Amino acid sequence: MRLIAVLSLSLALSACGRMGELEPVEGTSLPPAPYGASEPLSAADLLVSDPVAVPERSVELRSDSEEREDDPFDLPPEG
Repeated sequence: MRLIAVLSLSLALSACGRMGELEPVEGTSLPPAPYGASEPLSAADLLVSDPVAVPERSVELRSDSEEREDDPFDLPPEG
């Protein structure tokens, strides 16, 4: 019985999210318009990532693990 109560409470709390347009907190405003833009971006536009900001890797540079070459500058600490 207790398990059912906990599950129903967690389900009810997870459904309490507000589904609406995003707005800045009172007393603040959205960032200024980017250089060259005539008007500032909306909150929904600010959530979209630029392809430059999140690039996709097209080539895997190291597919197999390789032994590292000896590094003459990798010295133990003096002590």
